[in-house]
Amino acid sequence: MAVKIISYNVNGIRAAMNKGLIEWLKATDADILCLQELKAMQEQVDLEAFRCLGYRHIAWHSAEKKGYSGVAILSRIEPENVTIGCDMPVYDCEGRVVVADFDGFSLMSVYMPSGSSGDLRQEFKMKWLSDFENYIAELKQEKTDLVICGDFNICHQAIDIHNPVSNKNSSGFLPEERDWMSAFIDSGFIDTFRHLNPNPHHYTWWSYRAGARKKNLGWRIDYHMISESMQNRLKRSVILPDAVHSDHCPILLEIE
Repeated sequence: MAVKIISYNVNGIRAAMNKGLIEWLKATDADILCLQELKAMQEQVDLEAFRCLGYRHIAWHSAEKKGYSGVAILSRIEPENVTIGCDMPVYDCEGRVVVADFDGFSLMSVYMPSGSSGDLRQEFKMKWLSDFENYIAELKQEKTDLVICGDFNICHQAIDIHNPVSNKNSSGFLPEERDWMSAFIDSGFIDTFRHLNPNPHHYTWWSYRAGARKKNLGWRIDYHMISESMQNRLKRSVILPDAVHSDHCPILLEIE
């Protein structure tokens, strides 16, 4: 039986709900939701709206700073185990990782830092990338079939960004970030969308400025990564750009 997983940086879950997120989810009928950039504590959100759609199992990791970051996994399937955070306080205070173990695979919702606000946050991002790589290397020892969903805040290749030349010095497309992504994939992961779709002009985030989304001037920074061991279980990986509850759009993965 195939499991359908949606990953979505909602850029504020309450704002997304006000823009019709619940109605969209009802029509989409996914088994599991991986959400990023919640910008809300669990008690600030009407979770009954999700429970009414069958998402009764909720793992929520807020940032300590109000209105910032945060990740969640909402599932119709009961997980065998849930881990909140990555056991690194410098990142866990920002609500960046939650992991749920299901029968046959483990699933992570991750929101990687952005470095676009300046040098300090770019340094923080590069430290995160190094620490995250080590964390995943350890995690893979116990969770061999791993699905990592979320906003990586990195475009991997020129095909993943609308204007690679003018953005070559932009955070999110820096050579050292792209090299990290290559090494991460080479360590035993599959970028599921790119594995199935070699074509350009597919993006998951657009600036709110200058009508970028209408012109499809975007970046592909949201990913479903799966362990190489799961390649024969990969059925579908698509981007859903018509969903407009956020400056990102959702991505969908189906695995056996």
